[in-house]
Amino acid sequence: MINGVLLDLSGVLYDGGSPIQQAAASVRRLRDAGLPLRFVSNTTRSAKSEILVRLGRLGIKVGADELFTPVQAARDWLKTHDCSAHLLIHPELEPDFRDLPSGSGIAVVIGDAADAFDYASLNAAFRLLSDGAAFLALADNRVFKDADGKLSLDAGPFVRALEFACGRKATVLGKPAREFFLSALASMDCPPGAAVMVGDDAESDVAGAMRAGFSVALLVRTGKYRDGDETRFEPQPTGVVEDIAAAADWILAHR
Repeated sequence: MINGVLLDLSGVLYDGGSPIQQAAASVRRLRDAGLPLRFVSNTTRSAKSEILVRLGRLGIKVGADELFTPVQAARDWLKTHDCSAHLLIHPELEPDFRDLPSGSGIAVVIGDAADAFDYASLNAAFRLLSDGAAFLALADNRVFKDADGKLSLDAGPFVRALEFACGRKATVLGKPAREFFLSALASMDCPPGAAVMVGDDAESDVAGAMRAGFSVALLVRTGKYRDGDETRFEPQPTGVVEDIAAAADWILAHR
């Protein structure tokens, strides 16, 4: 029984600035079948409002309450732990961290900062971590598919560099963190055993969802997918499909 579907964004619904073929139609098919949907992204180069606008331009209507990014998890963590944020993030993500109250502690928050990753910024974060600051990673993906169609470094390599330097592990807030998946499922009252995850990242999307208890995780051969990804990480995907349209076919045939 399938009672809910989680869809990754980049590489599943769009590729760069272009929609993946039949993406909007596939989302409509799943909605028309009565399946609750949540859209889960580790993208940390764009504010949530910009992501919603981008999806709308591509013909994919998504409500703000249906889109889950690591930023909200970070904001909740900072408030709960009474911490101010030292941000090592992309400038376009900064609006999502406005209006946070000052805390008695401090936490380094790292995302995909792109060109803001330089020695000075990394060293400043390292010094705070060495002094005991909390360590939050919005995501730790290895790579992403860039606008030129090639793979580029994501936040993960920089998270690992700081972990190595300070001798501590970051708390990862986005995929593949179990709590991130479960938060999206809780919003539609769907247990993991009745959920499907669709993603192009065999490590963060697929293996992460399966470790969180999902009954099904489908890997699409679009976006960052490369031949052999389905066997590189454990647990392996339930199925490998060509694209989001094929994923929708699979879900509707097995529901």
